Amino acid sequence: MAQAVVHPARTLSLSELAPRVLQSEIRAMTVECDRVGGVNLAQGVCDTDVPAPVAEAAIEAIREGFNIYTRLDGIARLRNAIAAKLRDDRGLTVDPDREILVTSGATGAFHAATMALLNPGDEVILFEPFYGYHANTLTSLRMKPVIVPLAAPNWTLDIDALRAALTPRTRGILINTPANPTGKIFTLNELEAIGVAAAEHELFLFTDEIYEYFLYGNAKHISPAMLPGLRERTILMSGYSKTFSITGWRIGYLVADAKWLPAISYFHDLTFVCAPSPFQHGTAAGLEQLGPSFYSRLARDHENKRDRLVAALEDAGLTPDIPAGAYYILADVTRIPGSTAAQKARTLLAQTGVAAVAGSAFFRPGGGENLLRFCFAKKDADLDDACRRLRALH
Repeated sequence: MAQAVVHPARTLSLSELAPRVLQSEIRAMTVECDRVGGVNLAQGVCDTDVPAPVAEAAIEAIREGFNIYTRLDGIARLRNAIAAKLRDDRGLTVDPDREILVTSGATGAFHAATMALLNPGDEVILFEPFYGYHANTLTSLRMKPVIVPLAAPNWTLDIDALRAALTPRTRGILINTPANPTGKIFTLNELEAIGVAAAEHELFLFTDEIYEYFLYGNAKHISPAMLPGLRERTILMSGYSKTFSITGWRIGYLVADAKWLPAISYFHDLTFVCAPSPFQHGTAAGLEQLGPSFYSRLARDHENKRDRLVAALEDAGLTPDIPAGAYYILADVTRIPGSTAAQKARTLLAQTGVAAVAGSAFFRPGGGENLLRFCFAKKDADLDDACRRLRALH
C-alpha cells in the first residue's frame, strides 16, 4: 500500500466563512417549537390548503411521466403562464423564451442572479429590517451587504441615507416589496427615487416580490420593472410558494433583460439543474385556471387572519405593528422577560407554546432586541389556537 504524504502544516478545517455562519434563527425556533409541540408562528411556511387545480395537476403530471429534467429555464407552459400574468397584472411585456427563468424558489433566483451579475467584494444595498437570507446569500458569495435603515414606525425611506451609503463598490440595490418582516410596501415616490439613484450610479435593482398578492386595505403593489427606464436594470424575482401555499415545492421565477438571462440561467443550472418538473406543471395549471377572484380572496382571507392576530397580541399586552402587505407582524415585546430578542422568543414559547422569531434576526447587531416576528399565514384552527395561547399571557 502506498504511504500517505503527511503535510504537518495542514489540518482539515471548515471554510473561512463557515465559523461565522449560524443556523437561521427562524429555523432554530421551528426546531424548538417542534420539540415542545407548540404552534409555529415563526417560519413563513404558509400551511394553508393548496388550491385544488394546483395539487391535482402536479399529481397528474407525476402519473403522466413528467418526472425528468426540464429545460434549464423551465417548461414552456409555465413560462408562458408567467408572461401572461405579468402582462395582465403588471402591464409588463416579457418574452417567455428569452426573459423568464423558472427557479428553485425566489432564493434560488437571487443566488443565481448574484453569481451571474456581481463579483466578490461588490456591495449591495439592503434596507433594514432586512430578510436574513438576502444578506447571508451575499456574504456566502463574498459580496458585502450594506445596510440602510428605514424609519419606524412606517418604515419610510430616507433617500439621503441611501445616497450616503453608495460607494464606488456599490453594484446593486435590493428591494423587498411587500417586505419580510415588516409588510412594508415601497411607494411610487420611493421607487422612483431609488430608480434615479440606480441610474446615476449604474446599479442593478434586485427586487424580491414573492408577497405581491398579499395586500391589505388600499395597498397596491408596484414593481420597479413597471417604471420608465428601470426595466433593463431590474432583476425581478418572485414565485408561487406563498401564493399557492407550496413553499416545499420550490417554484419561483426570475425576469430579466435578455442580455442578462443566459448567464443567470447558467448558474441556476449549475446549482439546481431545474425546478421540480411535476410541480412546474401544477403551478402552471394554477396560473391558467385561478382567476382574479382567487387573488382577491387570498388577500381578504389573510387580512382577516392579520386582524385576528393583531387583536390577540394587543390583548396580551404586546404592541403590534400593523402590516400593509406580506403575512408577518412585528410586535414590541418589551414586557416579556429576557435580555435579548432570542431569549424573549424562547420565554414566550415556554410560557404559551407559541413560537415567534427574534426581531434581531432582521437587524444589524444590537437592533430589534425588543421585537418578535409572528407569521399569520396559518390554518384557521392553528391561528385561533395561537391567539388563545397568547391571550393567556396577559
